[in-house]
Amino acid sequence: MELVCPAGNVDKLSYAYQYGADTAYIGLKRFSLRIKADNFYDDEYERVAALKKQFPGKRLFCALNIAFHEGDLEQLYKNIDYFHKYPIDAFIVQDLGLVRFLQREFPGVHLHLSTQASCMNAEAVKMYRDLGFRRVVLGREVTLDEIRKIKDAVPEMELECFAHGAMCIAYSGRCLMSAYLTGRSAQSGFCSQTCRWDFDVSTLPLVDKLNREGGTISAEAAKQIASSGILSVEEHQRRGEHFPVFEGDDFTAILSSKDLCMIDNLKDMKDAGVDAIKVEGRMKSVYYVAMVARAYRHALDALDGKISAAEAEPFVRSLSEVAHRESTTGFYYNRGDADKTTVGASDSPYVLAATIGEKLDAEAVIGEGERRFAAREAELSAMHPAARDAIVRDVELHPEKGIRTVARREGWNMYRLGALNKIDAGTDIELISPTVLSRTIPGTQYEFVNPETGTKLDWVNADHDCALYTPFEIEDGALIRMKDAGFVPGVIRTTGR
Repeated sequence: MELVCPAGNVDKLSYAYQYGADTAYIGLKRFSLRIKADNFYDDEYERVAALKKQFPGKRLFCALNIAFHEGDLEQLYKNIDYFHKYPIDAFIVQDLGLVRFLQREFPGVHLHLSTQASCMNAEAVKMYRDLGFRRVVLGREVTLDEIRKIKDAVPEMELECFAHGAMCIAYSGRCLMSAYLTGRSAQSGFCSQTCRWDFDVSTLPLVDKLNREGGTISAEAAKQIASSGILSVEEHQRRGEHFPVFEGDDFTAILSSKDLCMIDNLKDMKDAGVDAIKVEGRMKSVYYVAMVARAYRHALDALDGKISAAEAEPFVRSLSEVAHRESTTGFYYNRGDADKTTVGASDSPYVLAATIGEKLDAEAVIGEGERRFAAREAELSAMHPAARDAIVRDVELHPEKGIRTVARREGWNMYRLGALNKIDAGTDIELISPTVLSRTIPGTQYEFVNPETGTKLDWVNADHDCALYTPFEIEDGALIRMKDAGFVPGVIRTTGR
């Protein structure tokens, strides 16, 4: 099965490819349902084209999956020359109004039907086939048995199904809740993820009044109230705004669904006829994209016999180390699994601390530091003794003002470091990569260096030019992570949004 992973920007696209995705899907400008993702713009098509050359055989899909208004179509027409600059292999659409236009403008590019179209039966798949679609991303409500029947009836059509990521409580994600509560339409890419908010379930004022006056409600009456729509929810940050909801036997119809996770059930998906599995998450972090792609790559390789199950197992289990809520198998086996809800935001025991870039010429960097140190010493030597002594005392009190060089170390390597959070030198850090599950680098086994000046750094953050000097060989695409001090094992923090 093909592994299709999300990419909200160019960096995420690179990590998706490096960590094992066969294909990545992106959004351009304002035409996808993840409008708040970075998406792609300006001259990024040049970097995307370079990545496609760097990773031959990898594919790129473009999501044009909003519901298009007339104004959206006009903007698409105006921007079509920009779309032509990208090496797109397939468009993912839900709006049939785009079909003839895309077929005319991009005759060699495949059309894939978005899950937003809620296609879940063989007759519908046949219709989309006849319209020119190559693949259908089935609605998330489809079961494995239904997938098997669809594939048997239309074997020539490619079927893609979601295997991992956030689920929407609405039908195939076609939710009106965000538009209703905030005026931000999910179908135009502005979903506020209202279903993840913190709600209190209460009764409407009429029943509240009854309770205040000492009235009682029988069990039967309470059941009738629960199913009548008289219940309401009130969001923590919108006190006084009551929204009616329906309460069933074992659920409230306006709460947060669990995350989908099918990594232990990929054989069942393959046996049912799934051609490609999809990971949700264009708004997720680089760390999320890398870890999830890596886990599913190893799981799929084990399924295909390329590696052993034992080799794949630790990478599969590492999924628990990336941001997630409680998981479910969704609708694939039975509706009850999908109806179970949860609370809290996605959570992870780790935070991404830095990215590792290209290998640097350590000799040149250290040499620059030595040159600067020698120049400074010569400058001090030429000073009046009193002035020189004052500067020396100041540096003794404030070492960061001095020029501190890095000693040459046999067998050590230097890599550009893209710090994302503050890291103090001497802190143990943890490295992950496409093939390295995790490796702790002790604080004594690295130094931070300014790659432009060759001087030693006591700490780094996102504002620093920095490099990592270490005895370890580090492969392309490696990331540095650190433990999140606020994480409690077994407890998903209820951080609201």
